[in-house]
Amino acid sequence: MNTPKVAVVILNWNGVKYLRDFLPYVLASTWPNLDIVVGDNASSDGSVAFLREHYPSIRIIENNDNYGFTGGYNRVLAQVQADYYILLNSDVEVQPNWIEPVIALMESDELIAAAAPKIKAYHNQTYFEHAGAAGGFIDKFGYPFCRGRIFYDIEEDKGQYEQAGEVFWASGAAMFIKKHLWDLAGGFDETFFAHMEEIDLCWRLKNMGYKVMYCPQSVVYHVGGGTLNAENPFKTYLNFRNNLLLLKNNLPFWRAVWVIGLRFWMDLLALLRFLMEGKRKDAWAISRAHQNFVRRLFKPKFKNKNATGIKPMLPLTGTYSRSIVWDFFVDKKTKFTDLVEKDLH
Repeated sequence: MNTPKVAVVILNWNGVKYLRDFLPYVLASTWPNLDIVVGDNASSDGSVAFLREHYPSIRIIENNDNYGFTGGYNRVLAQVQADYYILLNSDVEVQPNWIEPVIALMESDELIAAAAPKIKAYHNQTYFEHAGAAGGFIDKFGYPFCRGRIFYDIEEDKGQYEQAGEVFWASGAAMFIKKHLWDLAGGFDETFFAHMEEIDLCWRLKNMGYKVMYCPQSVVYHVGGGTLNAENPFKTYLNFRNNLLLLKNNLPFWRAVWVIGLRFWMDLLALLRFLMEGKRKDAWAISRAHQNFVRRLFKPKFKNKNATGIKPMLPLTGTYSRSIVWDFFVDKKTKFTDLVEKDLH
């Protein structure tokens, strides 16, 4: 049996400090048929010079501008040949055998398109990390959350999520994806630039009848917030704008009309909350997000040029039939294990 070719592809933008700290761990990976590629989004911090001096064996693909997470990866991966891509953030520490269990899981079922390892916090390693934790889910109104992280409440890892299984989305911090299905789905929608683009891609794959998995036998440690921290109003703008794009791209038309209309009112409450907390830049970011989304409302959806797949089973696995906002803020269900199992699909 041939060992699949795996390419770990790190997209870098002014992250030389992370390359210096975390590349040695990636190079210690034990997968035998492995390429390591760094795609650079026109960094100005000497990242490329650092790589050429210290890691001459690593392939560097240079973009001529900062195309964001979406455009950067689309351009870089178009130049990488492998059976599997691993999209890995530069601020992630991996273990030597982190690849083997995920590839074994994905090889076991041709319908598995993407998967993610367990993602824990680099600075507090007994806890899950915000960007992915133990697999991503989504509620009826399009709000994403994770096993191990709902909004800002992050759980300690006590072995409560040790079962591999299907989820709704895999984190872009450490996403495994079959190359031919990346191509079939059309890659990332570059309108997103950054944030939630991986959820959009996973939703597209699930609408095509494929599966997204969580593999707890592989554990990585993510610093998080390396490019845009949580307090950055641009991140607020992207999160609110992109969450609406996510709904427009993937829901049936009339369902999207209803959910997006309701979401505008829910976002208005978030805007008012930011104003009451004195966070005027974040409030303005929500307003700008809505304005930009409305301007894009009548533009065509992102299209899969080659999209043919298996008819999916509905409801899609990894969805939550209630409002996670209501359950978290009103009913105080702060942990994934607090949610009623019958409402999870």
